[in-house]
Amino acid sequence: MNQINLFLELTRLKKPIGFMLLFWPCIWGLTIAYDINSNIYKYFFFTFLFLAGSILMRSAGCIINDIADKNFDKEVERTKDRPIASGKVSVKLATIYADILCVIAFLVLINFNKLTILMALASMPLAFTYPLMKRITYWPQLFLGITFNYGLILGWISFSNEISLIPIVFYLGAIFWTLGYDTIYGFQDIKDDEIIGIKSTSIKFKNEPKKFLYFCYCFFILSLFFTGILMEFSIFYFLFLLVPIFHLLFFQLKKIDVKFPEMCLSKFKSNNSLGLLIYINILIGKFF
Repeated sequence: MNQINLFLELTRLKKPIGFMLLFWPCIWGLTIAYDINSNIYKYFFFTFLFLAGSILMRSAGCIINDIADKNFDKEVERTKDRPIASGKVSVKLATIYADILCVIAFLVLINFNKLTILMALASMPLAFTYPLMKRITYWPQLFLGITFNYGLILGWISFSNEISLIPIVFYLGAIFWTLGYDTIYGFQDIKDDEIIGIKSTSIKFKNEPKKFLYFCYCFFILSLFFTGILMEFSIFYFLFLLVPIFHLLFFQLKKIDVKFPEMCLSKFKSNNSLGLLIYINILIGKFF
């Protein structure tokens, strides 16, 4: 039982916010590509596959990140008790766990068309190099955004079997969404990170964080707007778009004070609800 709990802690499976933030772009891309005349069961099957893949790859990614950061994690209050940093799980065992998760994820992946498989495999270097970015650049959140939202492209091509401008516009905007919410998340550890030499956008923009966050979220909002235009969505899509806009600019940013870690964590977690709102918005655009 103790080993099961350690595995759950290592993979963050008790904290679904991580894999949900990976899953939402997948279902966004899948849904905008979905043809209402297509087989609905195929849509639900692909939704299940993307959810399973998100859980598996997020779990493997957490393990890889913890292996790479084990020495840093020991020095940070929030992460010092993680299984690898605390010595409760060896690097060897953690590597075996990660390998198994990746194999299962590959078995999920091969259910898609060839282009989706190739594009997914091409993204693997992003997933494995992200943990190193915080050592060499103040923009690791940008690399996380590129990695985390790649599923939007995969969701689109899993149905359409081609790449077009629409998912690219949406994807570029979603990168800035992640850039924003992960910068908020990073403010929790900013004091420890500065001491041990970890780089982040939270540190880079610590003097004027709201300006940067507003820029990121406004860029994301513009991508939602242009995606709606390119998809030729009805007026109802643009009217309902006011709801996620309110969530991003007012609920998340207007009242946030990055000096309070609990508030940062709360605003970060609220992006799961934001993902659902955008999904509903896409459904409105497709069917009304």
